[in-house]
Amino acid sequence: MKEIVDRIQELKKKHNAVILAHYYQIPEIQAVADMVGDSYGLSKKSADTDADVIVFCGVKFMAESAKILSPEKTVILPNMDAGCPMADMITAEDVKKLKKQYPDAAFVCYVNTSAEVKAECDVCCTSSNSVKIVNSLEQKRIVFLPDKNLGRYVAENAENKEVITVDGYCPVHDIIVAGQVLEAKEKYPGAPFLVHPECPDDVIELADFVGSTTQILNQAGEVEAKTIIVGTEDGILYKLKEQNPDKEFVMVSSNFVCDDMKKTTLNDLLMAFESLEASKPINVIELDEEIRSKAQASLDRMLELS
Repeated sequence: MKEIVDRIQELKKKHNAVILAHYYQIPEIQAVADMVGDSYGLSKKSADTDADVIVFCGVKFMAESAKILSPEKTVILPNMDAGCPMADMITAEDVKKLKKQYPDAAFVCYVNTSAEVKAECDVCCTSSNSVKIVNSLEQKRIVFLPDKNLGRYVAENAENKEVITVDGYCPVHDIIVAGQVLEAKEKYPGAPFLVHPECPDDVIELADFVGSTTQILNQAGEVEAKTIIVGTEDGILYKLKEQNPDKEFVMVSSNFVCDDMKKTTLNDLLMAFESLEASKPINVIELDEEIRSKAQASLDRMLELS
């Protein structure tokens, strides 16, 4: 594995590339990345980087967001099979139909959406800034896409807004039930439960803290408790343990795994860099310019408002 990592680092430097990885990636990918973050942090990094090439270890919508914000750069997704079931639950045509149904509404799309959907919406958001984004809009009626759980969380925390949701969800976060949380709390009395807002309402109601992946990481470092119950995808454990070696982290479910986030391997990363070396880059993200431009307006507005 060391030979693979050394070769990746060599080619990364040669081609002025940056490796971005989501917290849910496998530990080997997180270890070799230049930045590990959540959707919001990586969106900002992709917009700010001076690199010529962005190698995005995540899922397709994330690499698309990087291309939207940095059209002049080469953006590579090491494993093109890494998708997002939630993102696939809403299409641009769905948004167009909803616009006719709610002509007075502002359309807010979660970053977990395709470029085509972003292009049809007024502003994008992430789990960390969703409430702030919705509160900043002048419209009182908001159509929030596609995550119904995050949408309900926004509705409960936004000020004087009517939030309309659709039936989208994260298959990983949505399967958690309150009973699993209660069992964990009984087994680890006094342990705080930190949860992602993509989880169902009854799970969120049992939480001691609700936040994005980065916010959960930060909170874990601030609480005094030595045992913490975690309510998000298990890839977060790598950074949790690295940043808090004196604490024990308990996943609320052993099935808290996103298969798509685990598809990217070091070999995928190496193949991507070797293709650059051969001047035949593979898995390059390409977007229609009209769609990209419209989607950029949605992402730019998010970055401006947050």
